[in-house]
Amino acid sequence: MTTSSSEATDSDFSSVPSLRRWLKTFVIGLCMGSADATPGISGGTVALIMGIYERLIAAITAITPERARRFLRALTPVDGGVSLRRAVAVLEEVDVWFLLALVGGVGTAVVIVARIVHVASEETPVLLYGALFGLIGASAVILLRALSIETATHAVAAASGFVLAFVLSGPASPLGTEGLLVVFLGGAVSVSAMILPGISGSLLLVVLGQYERLSGALTTFVDGLLAVLTGRPAAGLVDAGTVVVTFILGGLVGLFTISRLIRRALDRNRGATLAFLVALVVGALRAPITELSTREAVTWTTETIAVFAAVAAAGAVVVLVLDWYAVDLDFEAV
Repeated sequence: MTTSSSEATDSDFSSVPSLRRWLKTFVIGLCMGSADATPGISGGTVALIMGIYERLIAAITAITPERARRFLRALTPVDGGVSLRRAVAVLEEVDVWFLLALVGGVGTAVVIVARIVHVASEETPVLLYGALFGLIGASAVILLRALSIETATHAVAAASGFVLAFVLSGPASPLGTEGLLVVFLGGAVSVSAMILPGISGSLLLVVLGQYERLSGALTTFVDGLLAVLTGRPAAGLVDAGTVVVTFILGGLVGLFTISRLIRRALDRNRGATLAFLVALVVGALRAPITELSTREAVTWTTETIAVFAAVAAAGAVVVLVLDWYAVDLDFEAV
């Protein structure tokens, strides 16, 4: 017998948080999204500061194939019929209301930051990449302060991470920068890194040469959707949408695969894994300079260097202030 919609009574949603709690979580998501979209600042660090890191990890790891199967079965006319109550119960096992509010905030912030980056990239590239250099540099200093190289394995892992980031962020990256495969890979690794305190997911997009491309694609995609809704021509919507969807698919794959591999690597050899991840940040310092040097409109003059350095210093201050409020990054909490 198929269950009617009247089964979804108020008691089924008794765990839905109040509007105040929704707004609080949404604001935390805004902070995390702003950090995640900014190279050198980690959304995971913001989650630690805000006191939701453990809850976030628990919610993500609670999303399993078994729960997905149970959810889908609850919405199909088998095994007792459609049951909204059972479907909601499965969702509540993964803290769905918390995740919805948090993801909503993160998504909103990412769209806003992407637009800012897109405009800055076209109008003031020296300011943009100068700021990115400062953000990454300060982040590297903070991470190096919390890291200790104690064995040869740690040293090899650190050297490997540095070389990998340095090579990938060069002008002749072996992966290239145009294919959708690189976009998919960028989504997988960056979203995985976003949940690690101290490691910036968007920094990895800079290393892969996808940060500016994805910021522009997301801005074009959002503008195209708004144009469709208002009956105006939507130029570039399909191309931008393809890039955005590919990134999201990569992010979902990474979130449920690579992120778990990183956790296992941390459990198996924490020191070497952290040395590798931190060295990636140090090697990535090449990326902003490489990106800026490829601009035909930019020439490295004394004035350009001075502006670049000043903005880099300002960006570094932002990260150092954030680190001050985070007190000390505790790698044991990762």
